[in-house]
Amino acid sequence: MNSRSLARALLASVALAASIVLAGCDTDQVSLATNAKANQPVPPKLVAAMAEKDMDLNSPILIRLFKQEAELEIWKQTRSGQFALLKTYPICRWSGDLGPKVREGDRQAPEGFYSINPSQMNPQSAYYLSFNTGFPNAFDKALGRTGSQLMVHGDCSSRGCYAMTDEQIAEIYSLGRESFFGGQKAFQFQAYPFRMTPVNMAKHRNNPNMAFWKMIKEGYDHFEVTRQEPKVDFCEKKYVFDAAKAPDAKRDPVFDASAKCPAYVIPEEIASAVREKQQRDEAEYNKLVAKGTPVARLNTGIDGGMNKIFAAKIPEGSTGLSEGAEGNTLQMLAMAKAPGTIPGTVNPPKPNLEPVASTPQDEPVVAVSAPATNTRVASVAPAEKSGGFFSNLGRKMGLSTADTTATTPPPQATASVTPAPASTTPPTAASRLKAAVTRFVPGHDKSKDNAVAAAKPAETKVAATRPALKPSVNDGAGDTASSSGGPLAGAAPVVSSNSFDSRFGAVK
Repeated sequence: MNSRSLARALLASVALAASIVLAGCDTDQVSLATNAKANQPVPPKLVAAMAEKDMDLNSPILIRLFKQEAELEIWKQTRSGQFALLKTYPICRWSGDLGPKVREGDRQAPEGFYSINPSQMNPQSAYYLSFNTGFPNAFDKALGRTGSQLMVHGDCSSRGCYAMTDEQIAEIYSLGRESFFGGQKAFQFQAYPFRMTPVNMAKHRNNPNMAFWKMIKEGYDHFEVTRQEPKVDFCEKKYVFDAAKAPDAKRDPVFDASAKCPAYVIPEEIASAVREKQQRDEAEYNKLVAKGTPVARLNTGIDGGMNKIFAAKIPEGSTGLSEGAEGNTLQMLAMAKAPGTIPGTVNPPKPNLEPVASTPQDEPVVAVSAPATNTRVASVAPAEKSGGFFSNLGRKMGLSTADTTATTPPPQATASVTPAPASTTPPTAASRLKAAVTRFVPGHDKSKDNAVAAAKPAETKVAATRPALKPSVNDGAGDTASSSGGPLAGAAPVVSSNSFDSRFGAVK
């Protein structure tokens, strides 16, 4: 009897090992859930927060994530059956642009609705701990989108994933683990470009991804009005939320992401609540557009984003495409405690150096901002042999336009120059220089300055260029430290009989 029980346990372990063939951004190996990192208990402070919000430790969870805000939310089901927000985690790093992932290697972090089951949890990640988002889902596959091993993991390093600190992913992982132990088959992962508010929709109204964003906003609205995990289906290469069997149907509708949608209905209590919310949102959106709400700039070449709490603690830190903070705000945040350990190898968002021309034609059009047309970058040409002291000195000071070469076409560069008053003898560089010098001489008649100023071309200040950012982080550089397998500092001892594989084996 004992030998048969041992054999069953060994077979369960082998099955679990085979099911966890996951990777932390393409670098992880087959693993067993028998390490201390994967079995850390939920922190007592978080357990206390659950009790305050009428949640059970093993109740189902749901995750929402927002790129622009660089935040990840953990929602947990209360004893009433609805979901309530448990905790919001700032995201340490995400890569790519606002918009969905389209192809393997585009560095895009996915957007949309995904389902995370126990086999997608990776306790042996090279990035401390991780779970696979499940990209591509049926909708992505129907559109021919490609990509693999898109994770939420630790180590604050990303090339298509959502990266947290090790301490953060330890908490998130433990919450997912406990929900599985409580019987949840899979938890929903919702990834958005930004919070789907009228203000954000108005700001991004010219983005080529707007049609897709309006489609996933439908699911966002379903969750907002019901506080229930929306049922997700796909047909005709689109998302369908909370679809139910039609009253006269004999069986539940069968959905195929690439096929025609079957007959279905959305329960009226959900449909009416969503409709009312969308009408309010549309009215607010129209007001914002009518009053000229500025449109957000499209991709400026910056690769991804970082929450401001992390950017404030990194030399030359930048929030990139995430909502930033400037000046005093960043200085104040630098004094706050970071939510976890920031690796020394972390790199803030930086410009994408790939040429724009390499973007395939079927990708969303990305507008790259060009330098202002009235900016002139001039280089001084060799001085002429004649002209005298004041003339030569004038050239060195940029008062003569005859010896400069501008990078912008001459008509654009001089379009803002005010024509000089008609004169039979235009002022020379030497005379302009003498006038400039004599303005500082006591007793100088300033009434003569107007003629000199009118003859001088308008100048455009060129903003000082920031120092070049550090090179890209070698994504494998932090693997050794981040996959050590030991518990976090201050973690409670782990009871071996409460391990992931033993408890999950019982549930499975």
